[in-house]
Amino acid sequence: MFDPKEFVDDAIKKLREEIKGKALIACSGGVDSTVAAVLAYKAIGEKLYALHVNTGLLRKNESEQVRNLFQRLGIHLNYIDASERFFEKLKGIKDPEEKRKIIGELFIRIFEEFAEEKDIEYLIQGTIAPDWIESGDQLRDTIKTHHNVGGLPKDIKLKVVEPLRDLYKDEVRKVARFLDIPVSEKQPFPGPGLAVRVIGEVTKEKIEIVREACAIVEEEIEKASKDGKMPLPWQYFAVLLPVRTVGVHGDKRAYGYTIAVRAIDSVDAMTGSFSRIPHDVLDKIATRISNEIGDKVTRVVYDITNKPPATIEWE
Repeated sequence: MFDPKEFVDDAIKKLREEIKGKALIACSGGVDSTVAAVLAYKAIGEKLYALHVNTGLLRKNESEQVRNLFQRLGIHLNYIDASERFFEKLKGIKDPEEKRKIIGELFIRIFEEFAEEKDIEYLIQGTIAPDWIESGDQLRDTIKTHHNVGGLPKDIKLKVVEPLRDLYKDEVRKVARFLDIPVSEKQPFPGPGLAVRVIGEVTKEKIEIVREACAIVEEEIEKASKDGKMPLPWQYFAVLLPVRTVGVHGDKRAYGYTIAVRAIDSVDAMTGSFSRIPHDVLDKIATRISNEIGDKVTRVVYDITNKPPATIEWE
């Protein structure tokens, strides 16, 4: 049986043994990277440099929330706005694997630039077991490349340290609860961000649409859960499809995008079943998306596919 205290004690000891100088950890504000950051801070203290990179592909108000989180944790957080660099690199790219690898490599280049400036030798990552399992190896098929595994360039200059590599998400949550980390129950968010919730080419306009749609889905499902209408799913979000359909806004014809609503229940992210969202909640989500995003969205659909055959994220 997994013992979070035993894991924490062992992880801190191993980090002290492995890291002989300064270390950098990228902090998204999610459970995995935050747990890794707290463990590393306990192990090496001020030799740890926490860094948050704004890719322009984050959820609504995410960077501000991450800054507030690390202030509460007492860990100094460095901040870089690299959104223009990410949008430029993704221009014209449609294939999801190519998007993931481009994002992964650009993350590393930004980390290397920061590390060179601060004379940092180590890169700590919040990689967990499903990340490297789905990314594939010589024995496994690649389901989808996780930016912190298969997206790593071969010529990376930093020494990679992964204290959570053998844990599954439910075990990481147990560690977060043990460490009293405020985001222990936060829903997962993909490393490539909203880039994999825009099917096809990523543009600023599409990211803004899916960002607002995701915020609406999160707000309405969290409200419904709080009101006792439904259990809170493992993960819940919106996806922008590369499909335009005819609709009506007011008395005028509109030709807008299609948004898919995805909510899924899981324990370890390896398998999952779609969440049963009540019809009145779906109705509120669809109405808000249609009204608040204007004539840019003309249709909202609901994804009822389990994992497998589908993955949790669409890309």
